[in-house]
Amino acid sequence: MAAGPGRELPAEEAALEVSWVQGFSNKSFGFINNQTVCYPCGNYILFLDIKTKKTTALQCQTGPVGAFAANASSEVVAFSDRKLNPIIYIHHFPELNKLTELKGSAQLDYTLLAFSFTGPYLASYSSIPEFVLSVWNWQENILLCSESQPGITATSLSFNPMNWQQLCFVGESSVAIWHIERIKDEHHLKQNPVELPDEQGSISPPEDLFFPVSRSDDPYHGPDLPVSAIAGLVGDEAETFVPRNSIKTSVHPTAHCWTATSEIYMGCKEGYILTIDADKHRVSILQPKPSPEYMQKISDVVSYVRRQVQKKKGGKLSDLQKPVFSMAFCNEGLYAAGRDGILLFYHIKDLQYEMKVCADISQSIFSLIFSPDYASLLLVTDQGPVYSYKPAHSGEAVKLLDTCSSCFLAADFLTPGNKYCVSVTISGEVQVWFLEDGTCLSKLNLDIEATAMACCPSSNSVAVGTKRGQIYFLDVTEAETPRVVHRIFLSNFPVLSLHYDQSGQFLIARTTEGHVFILDARPSKLFQVLGYIVLADEVLDLSVVSDLKNDLVEVMVLLNVAEVQRARLEIFCLSSAITTDNDKCVNDQGMFNASAFKKKQYELDYPLSSVVKLEDNIVYGYCTCAPFICKYHLSEENMLEDPPVFSSEKRIPSNQFGSGFLCVSPNSQWLAAAAKDGVLFIYNISTMDILARKHCHSYQGGGIRSMIFSLDGNFILVNDENDGALVCLKWKKIKKTEVEEAAFYWQSLLDILNKSTSNENVVLKSMAEWQFDPGSTSESLPEEKFKEAPLKSFSGDVTEEDGNVTNTNDMTWIGQKIQKVIREETQRFANQKQELQMGIKKLRQTIQQMMHENEQVPDIEKLEHQEFNLDMEEQERLQAEADKEVAKVRKEIEMENLSNCYLQDFIKYECWDVMCVKQRAIKCFHMDCEVKNYPLEKRSKEELETLEKVLRLKDTETADLKVQKEDLETEFETVSSEEEGKKEAKAVADDGESFCLIGSLSSQYGGDTSILYDQCDLHTKEQRVNQIVLLKDIIYKVKTAFNKEFDIVAQQKEQEIARVKERNLRIREILEQLDLQVEVWEPALTDDEMPERALTVQDSEIKAEKYLTQEEKEKAEMLAKLEMEKRLAATDDDRLRALDDMMGGVLEVRKEDILKMNIPPPPFISKPEDLWTEEEKKIFGEYEKKVKELNEEKEEYKKTLENEWKKLEASIQETTQNFDETVCKLSERKVKSEMVIYQEELKIVNLTCALLLDEELDTREAGLHNCLIKKKKEKVKKAKTILTAKNKVDVYTGTYKNAVTEEKNLERRFKKQFADTPDDALEELYRLYTHRPKSPRTETPLDTANPYGNCSDSEDYKDALTLLMKAMDELDSPEHMPEGLEQSIWKKFCLARRNKMESEELVKRKALTLAEMQAFFQRRMDENEKMKSQIENIFQELTWLQEKKMKLQQNLIVQFVLKQGQVELENTEIPDYSDAILIKKSVVEELNCSISTQGEKKIAAIIEFKDFSRGIRRLEWEHKKMRMQIEDLKEKARDIVILPISKDCQLFLTVENYGSHIAQHLAGMEETLRFMDELHKKNVKNHQKKIWELKKCIRLKEEANYELSLQLKEMLVSVSERRHIFEAADTRDISEKIAKQRYQEILKQKNLRDLIKEEKEEFASLQSELEILRKRTPPHI
Repeated sequence: MAAGPGRELPAEEAALEVSWVQGFSNKSFGFINNQTVCYPCGNYILFLDIKTKKTTALQCQTGPVGAFAANASSEVVAFSDRKLNPIIYIHHFPELNKLTELKGSAQLDYTLLAFSFTGPYLASYSSIPEFVLSVWNWQENILLCSESQPGITATSLSFNPMNWQQLCFVGESSVAIWHIERIKDEHHLKQNPVELPDEQGSISPPEDLFFPVSRSDDPYHGPDLPVSAIAGLVGDEAETFVPRNSIKTSVHPTAHCWTATSEIYMGCKEGYILTIDADKHRVSILQPKPSPEYMQKISDVVSYVRRQVQKKKGGKLSDLQKPVFSMAFCNEGLYAAGRDGILLFYHIKDLQYEMKVCADISQSIFSLIFSPDYASLLLVTDQGPVYSYKPAHSGEAVKLLDTCSSCFLAADFLTPGNKYCVSVTISGEVQVWFLEDGTCLSKLNLDIEATAMACCPSSNSVAVGTKRGQIYFLDVTEAETPRVVHRIFLSNFPVLSLHYDQSGQFLIARTTEGHVFILDARPSKLFQVLGYIVLADEVLDLSVVSDLKNDLVEVMVLLNVAEVQRARLEIFCLSSAITTDNDKCVNDQGMFNASAFKKKQYELDYPLSSVVKLEDNIVYGYCTCAPFICKYHLSEENMLEDPPVFSSEKRIPSNQFGSGFLCVSPNSQWLAAAAKDGVLFIYNISTMDILARKHCHSYQGGGIRSMIFSLDGNFILVNDENDGALVCLKWKKIKKTEVEEAAFYWQSLLDILNKSTSNENVVLKSMAEWQFDPGSTSESLPEEKFKEAPLKSFSGDVTEEDGNVTNTNDMTWIGQKIQKVIREETQRFANQKQELQMGIKKLRQTIQQMMHENEQVPDIEKLEHQEFNLDMEEQERLQAEADKEVAKVRKEIEMENLSNCYLQDFIKYECWDVMCVKQRAIKCFHMDCEVKNYPLEKRSKEELETLEKVLRLKDTETADLKVQKEDLETEFETVSSEEEGKKEAKAVADDGESFCLIGSLSSQYGGDTSILYDQCDLHTKEQRVNQIVLLKDIIYKVKTAFNKEFDIVAQQKEQEIARVKERNLRIREILEQLDLQVEVWEPALTDDEMPERALTVQDSEIKAEKYLTQEEKEKAEMLAKLEMEKRLAATDDDRLRALDDMMGGVLEVRKEDILKMNIPPPPFISKPEDLWTEEEKKIFGEYEKKVKELNEEKEEYKKTLENEWKKLEASIQETTQNFDETVCKLSERKVKSEMVIYQEELKIVNLTCALLLDEELDTREAGLHNCLIKKKKEKVKKAKTILTAKNKVDVYTGTYKNAVTEEKNLERRFKKQFADTPDDALEELYRLYTHRPKSPRTETPLDTANPYGNCSDSEDYKDALTLLMKAMDELDSPEHMPEGLEQSIWKKFCLARRNKMESEELVKRKALTLAEMQAFFQRRMDENEKMKSQIENIFQELTWLQEKKMKLQQNLIVQFVLKQGQVELENTEIPDYSDAILIKKSVVEELNCSISTQGEKKIAAIIEFKDFSRGIRRLEWEHKKMRMQIEDLKEKARDIVILPISKDCQLFLTVENYGSHIAQHLAGMEETLRFMDELHKKNVKNHQKKIWELKKCIRLKEEANYELSLQLKEMLVSVSERRHIFEAADTRDISEKIAKQRYQEILKQKNLRDLIKEEKEEFASLQSELEILRKRTPPHI
């Protein structure tokens, strides 16, 4: 009964099996026996026979292989899968049967597996999230023990070959030796970390930072605490915390191996070789790091040897890399290798060694593996090849396995399809495989990244597409020696896919730019490129279907339609006509014409990722939006320009996930579907039933990349994306009819292809091998330059002058076509090109001459340079490019300015806006002294609330303390009056001493110290915190008080500057009157004194010229014109000009103008004195007298001005110096304020240190308590372990004693059993009873190379007893029976002896077990004692910490203010106050009272003397003052006498109401000015109106001129064209004839225009008459 669509048929119907698997993965490698190696590859483990090179595959049924390990002694292999909750599988070789499955606690993956050398033990290590190390007994499927190591990533894991109870665990930068301890049937893992040296090779002992060895106690800073306590760590982090400066980077282990003495040799990335003692866990450096000179010498020698070898081979020299070691140990010594590819041998004795070079393979070696018999050493490389080296022969390394680590790209069958197949890797390596067993016959490396591959059906040729856009054609007629015979460079874009039709006539290549190239696939045609097709959309898939009957090839292309969620198909047919008449089918550029073949386009309803086409227009597509396969029937009916959307006839569920593709078998019987999940489904096309399925790859490996059927349908090749495996499948079960149909189709196809195949192969063999051209430019380019191929390669490089195409050494096929077209066009139009060049040359000369003439004409007649530009389009294009570049630069500048503005705003906000008091300075006028204020931020609301809260709390405490004092005072009311007087005196003295006790002088500088706590009462944390808040408030108040004084001085300076400026105005007037050029000193505020000026930019600070727009320029010009007009109007005033001419511009003469006055000489002064009359002489005498008086007045006025000038300067100097003194006093105030602030800050620092120390002590105490709790829990756990172990030891001791007693009882019962035997025979029997055979051991050859010898497991009691019993068979033979002894007695004796020996072996085994249990118990006891000592140390540490904490709470730091300068010291050393004490205040106060009384008396006498002396000096000063006043009054009287009286003065003295008179005069003048202003505004408006009208007229003229200039250009062009045409013509007759014809045409046109005009007028008159008639005629009803 047939199954429905999508349902799987029964297993007996059809099934696939793996024929062979090829590939390589450098994850792991191992021996399974002396002749077989195994390694994982994708979903398979491959077993390779070294001699026969045959490969056997073991498939992991659940997905890819994870961790892997092999055991040669047991011939088993272990591997894990990579699914959730992975499982470890154990398989036996060569049967490959599964022995067991190990299920652990791992959730995601296992990273490492390792077999023990002896015993059935397996170690595993899981990755994130568990990081669990587990040990299994794989034979019994038992998890013995496990331990977690969170966060540690392991790189390698191995058992000690001599002791399976030791494991070496290697991390990225750590090494640990794990001991497997057991007590009877229980197993425990014990970790012992190994301290590795640092990168410099130094080994330092570990330092315990949580419990330091030594500690010091500082009375000021407190005790030294661990770094973890200072960092504030409490939990487990406190015990493991290491500061950054204490972290030393250790070496990085890369490889290790065990020795026969249970030591470990370890190689490091830094070049060291370490020796690790597995029992003592100590490290020593075996090989010091080589010096750079030594390494350079070795590098030079190795480079020279490689260069010589590479010259012989013709290869390239690779650079030496820093070695990463891999190791292998043998009897002779140690083999090591690294990335440099050199195999080194170390002969080691103690810590001395001899080194020699064994082999050099010039490839990076990542693993060294000895065979089980140690006869050969495998060298596994990163690139894939595996070499074999035989230490006994000391020869060169022989290549054992030549594989490639690169992933397979594609595979295909070589015609006829049943013998050979070809594959290619991504790196460009082509392999030829024997199809029957997967033997690699040959290889060919193309040294280029491949992207596609296909085999030709009509010949034994292979096409390989590359990322550079090239196609290599290989000759594989001889499978053992493939060769490259041809190469075609299609384009600069990668080749995505290659497809042959079934007849082998065409090769279709698809590239990334959407081009589909059609090539002739036959070697006889030299793989000719027939042409290409350009597709509009992105190509997703391409398939080829051959119609052998009609000799047609259908190419179906699947396009990606971005606009809608649908698929589009384009189908076009290829016929043999395109090969015979190719020139008719393609254009000059190689593109197929539309008429070459007919295209069909179809729209499908679902988006597809792959399609295949069958007969009868049936199409199957793999859907991308849902997991199913769609079936379509493409009909040709109703095919319009807009193709209809075809709906799927059937949708078959694919049971797969991820994107996939389809492939149809050659006979169109089977449809294969592959996807990202790695599962291959085979469908029967007729029913779409699942014929077979195979999980040959995995999703982790990227899924299936490609698959293909063989021509006979017997084989299927499948390869993955990333796992590196090539799988060949074959049918295990299939219907016989299907096999016969496939074989019939294959035979019929071969009959068609045989003739062409033989002919083409002959041609292919005769083709010469293609050689790489060293001079080719494209081959020398790196592959990165081909990632983005420019479209410019499609056009040839044409020079501007001659049009020749530049030839390249290696050009694409499209480029060659375009180059050919350009060359032909150049040859065809050479004459026209030359004529155009000559015309352009003449035109250029003419324009240059016109430009030269333009330079000679006047400026008004000159034309702009743009007027000579004939190519306006090019100019506009260049202008547009320039504008675009300007816009780009402007945008960049704007963005930069925006970022700078943001940065400016941010800085301004942080440093300026948030400051309620901005920082500014005050500088002296004449001194280098500067004082700055305190910048203050506005206190936040939280700070104010905290301060208020602290003040309320302090007030409450003060009130409480006052109440307590009042209660105490009521108890002691009987206090004498003398004591009260002393208290009052002390209270007076307390004011001076309070500064000393408070520790600062802040109360004198604006701070209120009454709110502070007493320094001796700060014991609690809350008090210290509150004290810090109060101290900060005092600092703020001190700064505020100083800022107030600072503001007063700043205002004073501004006033002084204003006064100086006012006086300087008068000084400048005086200097101007005196006509002196003297620089006047005028102070100003600097930027430091006015910091807000830094936030504004003045125009004078900008050095660059300001950019103005056109509107701004016009506005500036208009303002300049208005200003000029105002000036002209101001100068054109008749009154002012008359006043200036007549009276010098003033109405009256001022005193200041006396220096400018000049007396005009009489007019007769030019005549000789002899001719003067008496009257003239009298006039001249008066003139001389007036001149003399004027000169005297001028000199007197000059002296007055000079005196005033000096007084003003003296006044300025005095006031500025007084201000400088004020600033100096303010500076002293600032120094003292700083001192006070520093005093308060010192208090804050001391309190903060005390708080930090208190917090560190609390942290340390909490850390110790946490450690103590943890240690106690561990102790309880160990106590339980010890109790359990003790009980087991006691129980087993009883069992052991019973066994010993039983063994002794057997010996006692011996004589009783044989009491009837004669004495001689009894003695002989007793001697034989005590005789034992030699201990049985596995015989090994004496010359074995195994360094670990016979390390078989001797702990298996049953195996040992079996060997012993076999040895006893010889002793039980009758030939050893004493003479005269009966056979029955001998048998009884043999049985008794066997029982005795079994009992002895049992006692020995129990003794070993008991000793092991007692050792385990003793180790636990030692650990328990160590734990007890640690707990005791923690208790001692806690006690000491609590004592220190109490001491530090009582021993406070008190700050005092001491007087300075009272005692002079002989030396400058600070005295030692360590033994100083504090005495009572009263003792010092009494002494101070007596001293102050005597001092007051002395001061009173000094003050009296000082007052008397002051009175004398005061009288002398008053006398001097009065004398100076007399002199001043005399000078004023003299000034009054000589004071001149002007008309204004007379008017002021005579007119009663002088103010009203002046007001009337001013009102009249203001009315006149107002009238003049109105008249001026009216005139300005009229002029502006005229200017606007003129501008409008100018604009109209400019537009008219512009239109005329355009017409002129066109006329000039037409004139130049006509002149050129006229000059090109040779005869004038033709021109005259043409002119006459033109004249006749013009006349004819004129006549016709006149006639048309007359006809229009007549028509208009007739139409008017018609309208009149219509109006007259009544309408008909």
